[in-house]
Amino acid sequence: MRDAVLRAQKDKWMAPLAQYYFRQVHPNVLSGIALTVGLVAAWLAMEERYALGLLMWFLNRILDGLDGLVARTHAKQSDFGGYLDLLLDFIVYLAVPLGFVAANPSLPVLWSALALLASYVLNLLSWTTLSALLEKRERRKSPRLTSVEMPAGLIEGAETILFYSFFFLMPQAITYLFGLMALLVLVTAGQRIVWAYRHL
Repeated sequence: MRDAVLRAQKDKWMAPLAQYYFRQVHPNVLSGIALTVGLVAAWLAMEERYALGLLMWFLNRILDGLDGLVARTHAKQSDFGGYLDLLLDFIVYLAVPLGFVAANPSLPVLWSALALLASYVLNLLSWTTLSALLEKRERRKSPRLTSVEMPAGLIEGAETILFYSFFFLMPQAITYLFGLMALLVLVTAGQRIVWAYRHL
């Protein structure tokens, strides 16, 4: 919901890193490192080492924000890089909740995690299918936040970072956090369906 504003601020703060310290690092390598760190965060959640897991989650998000900035700064952008970045992001988005489920496989946690993952599937369908249709109609907006067209919604990158941080900070409330995020992600999918109805 606030990604456009926060993305500009993030790029401003991280520009020196991208310009001077990651000049020789390919953005796809950074994406791969971010994936590894994200999977470590998921493993730490499974091991109930939540403080260190939160640190790894933040590091994952920093690296994820850096790969695209490095690509833009050093003219290394590619469609494959954008595709890879999104794909690896969603692997981490799925792995972290599964880590919490592995740590606490009680029935309420399992059901709330299932609701969360189902909401992800519906939300992905709501914007990837729409993205394909927008590309077909060549209705691209500028500037883009991601490699594919994605109308704004209630739950975006910033809100996901916040929710996942709460997962690590409040693991005792994981059932409720999963459920609340699932509900808000479904609202986001609904927003995009309404957007599609009005614009297609």
